[in-house]
Amino acid sequence: MSVLSVLTAAIAPGVALLAYFYLKDRYDTEPIHLVMKLFLFGVLLVFPVMVLQRAFAHGLGDDPLIFSFIISSGLEEFLKWFIVYIVIYQHASFDEPYDGIVYAVAVSLGFATLENVFYAFLNSATITSLLSRALLPVSGHAMFGVMMGYYLGKSKFTPDRKTRYLAFSILFPIFWHGLYDYILLTTKSNWVWFMIPLMVFLWARSIWKVNRANSKSPLRVMQAEDQVKI
Repeated sequence: MSVLSVLTAAIAPGVALLAYFYLKDRYDTEPIHLVMKLFLFGVLLVFPVMVLQRAFAHGLGDDPLIFSFIISSGLEEFLKWFIVYIVIYQHASFDEPYDGIVYAVAVSLGFATLENVFYAFLNSATITSLLSRALLPVSGHAMFGVMMGYYLGKSKFTPDRKTRYLAFSILFPIFWHGLYDYILLTTKSNWVWFMIPLMVFLWARSIWKVNRANSKSPLRVMQAEDQVKI
């Protein structure tokens, strides 16, 4: 394959998934420049994560449990969460629960996209292998982003439970990402029998969270009131 073909195949899944979740915002789509800003932050995040993971692995060893839940998912999801929280959580554009999903997914898919590009060029990837990565690690990062953003939205718009939902917004992505990695590390020959049910479950839960977050939008109530007045 040509360089352009490989690059396109590596980038396309992340962009397509981001467009999908962006367009699922029913009431007030987010400023595209902010979404792309978060996506770019996710891309740039790959470099410090690579350095930190190398250092953590050197200090903590290669135990699958430690690698999966601390070195891989713990570090990656915490840094993604930190970017979303610092950059966008208090921003005026974050004005409905679903917005948390859009921005967290943007960071997650920025990260996954550059990872995919590195994989494509370092492993002489084929279209088939890139397609399998679109269905697994790239969409996996999107699912973890949905979880993170869903609970960030709930924390912002449920003040009396802010701390609880903030904790959920980081703990759930770390757990599910860690479980995903642990399956791949410990079931090398028959991982597909564990991974397919996991991904089906994560997609089903993510779609439910998307619909749930949209249903809680204050803009939905405002639009309904405007229709009644008309």
